[in-house]
Amino acid sequence: MTENDKSESSEAGDKGIKRIVLDVLKPHNPDLVELAGIISSIDGVCGVNISLVEVDADTESIKVTIMGSNLNYDIIKEKLESYGAAIHSIDQVVAGQRVVEEPYTHQL
Repeated sequence: MTENDKSESSEAGDKGIKRIVLDVLKPHNPDLVELAGIISSIDGVCGVNISLVEVDADTESIKVTIMGSNLNYDIIKEKLESYGAAIHSIDQVVAGQRVVEEPYTHQL
C-alpha cells in the first residue's frame, strides 16, 4: 500500500457511500421491523427506511434505503442474504463528501 493509498483510505469515511437504495425480495420472516433493526446494527449505518412494495404467498418485495457513512455494500448484501433475502437491484447510490439530491426535471 502506497502513501497515497493510505491517504485515500483514511478519507473513505468522508467520501464513501452515504446512501444506498435496494430493491429486495425477502421471505415473510423476519418482518420489516426486525429487518430494519438487523440492518441498523451494521457498522456505519445510521438510518434505515423499509417500504413494502408487494406481498405474495411466500415473499415480500421491499424498497430498502440505508443511510450512513462509508457503507459497505458487500456486508449489507451478506447480512440480507443470511436472512433469505435477495437483492434484485441497486436503485441508487450516493457517495462523496456531500449528499447530492437529484433535482426535479420534467423528463425521466
